[in-house]
Amino acid sequence: MRSRVASLQPSVTVTLARLGLLDRLVACTKYCRDVVPEIVHSKAHIIHDSWTAKADEILATHPDIVIASVPYQLEAVGEILKAGIRFVGLAPHSLADIYGDIATIASLMNVPDRGQLLIEEMKSEIARAREKTCNLPKQTVFAEEWGKPIIHSQPWIAELIAAAGGEFLGHPGAHTDADAIAEENPDVILAAWCGAGDRVPLEKIVRDRHWLDLAAVRNRRVFCVNDELFNTPGPTLIGGLHAILWALHPEHFPAVTGIRRIADEP
Repeated sequence: MRSRVASLQPSVTVTLARLGLLDRLVACTKYCRDVVPEIVHSKAHIIHDSWTAKADEILATHPDIVIASVPYQLEAVGEILKAGIRFVGLAPHSLADIYGDIATIASLMNVPDRGQLLIEEMKSEIARAREKTCNLPKQTVFAEEWGKPIIHSQPWIAELIAAAGGEFLGHPGAHTDADAIAEENPDVILAAWCGAGDRVPLEKIVRDRHWLDLAAVRNRRVFCVNDELFNTPGPTLIGGLHAILWALHPEHFPAVTGIRRIADEP
């Protein structure tokens, strides 16, 4: 059976793409297009997002399975279940959870071997990064997923920073403030705001937060990382890893797309 899938999160859609299953996609969110541009040429119905989507809009695409990852609208989930459609909800916190989600999606789609291959590819990239950076100087890193309020990046980013030879400052996913970060005086600052793409205003935030004297700012080691490379818990995280490697060790790793450095005069 070729299951028809409605995907309510970019992480699900990009996983389907990497598994070679985009032809099964009947609905996805507008944010999925940022991660999987080829959706524009597909017949998938585009809904706004997972937390405002109405059940009737999703059900109108006649999916066999609806796959979502937090956050999603509970009322819509209830209606989907009432309609007898299979619903799978994901809530990853760590790399291990993400690997498990990929395996789950692959199993649901009857391609478990493809899922395992994708997981092994991700693990190998991370292992190579750890091996290449194990003897390089440690860098302290502040990474944020939102700016007002300031929120630390998620645990999987802390894991990637560690694999890249960095030390993640603070508690992943927790709120913080500008003064607390200033006290830590990080070597590197990485900003990847949810839904902001590559539009984090680096120069403005360092001025407004009175960070001009921080080591990361003085040394121009403040970076905007494209949203999908940090905040999409799926295969795109490997692109985020490569961005981290360049930000932490530019003399050892090449510049990559999806990351930009603060201007000379913040």
